[in-house]
Amino acid sequence: MIPEAVAYAGIAGLPPSRAIVAVIVGGLAYAMVGRSQFAIVAPTSSSAAILAAAIATVPGNASEKALIATAIVGIVGVLFLIAALLKLGGISAFIARPVLRGFAFGLAVTIIARQLPVLLGQSVHASNIFALFKILVTKLSEINFWSAAIGLAALATMLILRRTSRLPGALIVLAAGVGLSFAMDLPSQNVALVGTLTLSLDPFLLPELNYSFWSRLAQLAMPLTLILFAESWGTMRALALRHGEQLSATRELAALGGANLVSALAHGMPVGAGFSAGSASEAAGAVTRLTAVIGAISVAAIVLFAGPLVARIPEPILAAVVIAALTHSLTLTPLTRLFAINRDQWIAIVAALAVIVFGVLNGMLVAIVLSLGALLRRLASPSLSKLGRLGDSHDFVDRVRHNDAMEVPGIAIFRPNTPLFFANADACLGEIVIAVRQYCVGTTVILSLEESDDLDSSAVEALIEFHKTLSANGMALHLTRVHDRVRDLLAASGLTELAAQATYSVADAVDFIHHREKTNAA
Repeated sequence: MIPEAVAYAGIAGLPPSRAIVAVIVGGLAYAMVGRSQFAIVAPTSSSAAILAAAIATVPGNASEKALIATAIVGIVGVLFLIAALLKLGGISAFIARPVLRGFAFGLAVTIIARQLPVLLGQSVHASNIFALFKILVTKLSEINFWSAAIGLAALATMLILRRTSRLPGALIVLAAGVGLSFAMDLPSQNVALVGTLTLSLDPFLLPELNYSFWSRLAQLAMPLTLILFAESWGTMRALALRHGEQLSATRELAALGGANLVSALAHGMPVGAGFSAGSASEAAGAVTRLTAVIGAISVAAIVLFAGPLVARIPEPILAAVVIAALTHSLTLTPLTRLFAINRDQWIAIVAALAVIVFGVLNGMLVAIVLSLGALLRRLASPSLSKLGRLGDSHDFVDRVRHNDAMEVPGIAIFRPNTPLFFANADACLGEIVIAVRQYCVGTTVILSLEESDDLDSSAVEALIEFHKTLSANGMALHLTRVHDRVRDLLAASGLTELAAQATYSVADAVDFIHHREKTNAA
């Protein structure tokens, strides 16, 4: 938590104390409302980068920009709370699990890649990891031997200890790094150290701005809110899925809003649930959100009472700690499972690649659009089942999948396998019209609407036209498995007879038609 805070403050161009304060107060505020047992709410790399870009667009000196940063953080908190009040957390349901799994994998790759220059003692900045690797390759001859040796040794030690014992590998290598720093003059070997950290709480102040300027800050805060929600919810839910944890997106929105408001009051940075810190929490065995509380209190205690020791931690060791915490997220098991069932595997892969190529927010948006596109494609092109009876039972099943299912004479039974709505109703019902051309005049068509718990106006109009087409061809229509809301809607739309005769099962529909035929014959 400490090394990431220091690094992210540097990205935002703010003093490290602002990040440390955000770690402490933001983490404690989240724990009061949030429910994720793994979330460590603190400054994140993506939000730090966006905050830096936002601050750069507004005029002013360093102190004025610092106040503007505070205002932006406060606006982020307000936007989160508004989203929670409007119950917009439900939007998160459109982020499919394969998207989250791909997101987690891509984010792990991205964070690990960005830690490599620190591990190797290089100062490299790039817009994406491909450019980062290209620069690293061109600078192989400039790798700092001591930084690389210390970082790689620390990484190897933690990975070995993880496999062979239950000793706290991260704590051991951090202690060893402090000892090595006292034994050797590492700065003379160009090995970067964390440096002195200070903790201060300044009086809360906001810049005196007019309405138009506040509106501009709100516009700058919007992408920051989106990135924090994308990264935080992606992290929380990806970790929750691995452990069967149930989370409410709306509640988490409120918790993140409160955490950012408190951070703004303390002149901190924007905070969210970062993936690397959350993964470290998971790897350490967190079982309740008290992990985050104790972590925040420990950060305060360390900065206040062990500052000189923290200052001597080599940065390559901190990079190794972050990488080690994320290595377990590089497993391909969740992706291979999707290939095994042949469902949504490409969505997960695209989500991972999009995060790697385009960054967290853009990558998540690409994956969500792809996920919704795949859903719309399935809904707009529904499969249609022709049903038959199994023996003398009341069971009617797809005749294509069940060869022993027999057609009922004089009756054609169809079931759309997705809800009917404006995008698929015409195509689906038109397919039935084509299919029933092989039947004789007087055939009754049973349409099962079990997949449609409601209908929009377009679907109702398509159903009315379908009824008229069958009537014009000398065929009758009977509806079954009709939900109450659909029944009421049909009656209100003028299909009173269809609604009144609609049955609750296919077997009941067949019996009704046979009884009607016998009555008419008599």
